Amino acid sequence: MKVDPAELLDIRDVAAIIGLENPNGVSVYRRRYPDFPNPVVDKGRCLLWRRQDVEAWARDSGRIRR
Repeated sequence: MKVDPAELLDIRDVAAIIGLENPNGVSVYRRRYPDFPNPVVDKGRCLLWRRQDVEAWARDSGRIRR
């Protein structure tokens, strides 16, 4: 799968989109919600998500921050 690097989000960006003040909460969401999007890059401490995946999940789950 080809991904535009400009569309990748780090954990802080993901937290902001889903309305979390603490980026560490993203790991809680990953465990709690089985449909939470998986990162497209998972290199140990480096996790990156596709913007469209996170925004779609946030919209579908009613968590998108406007």
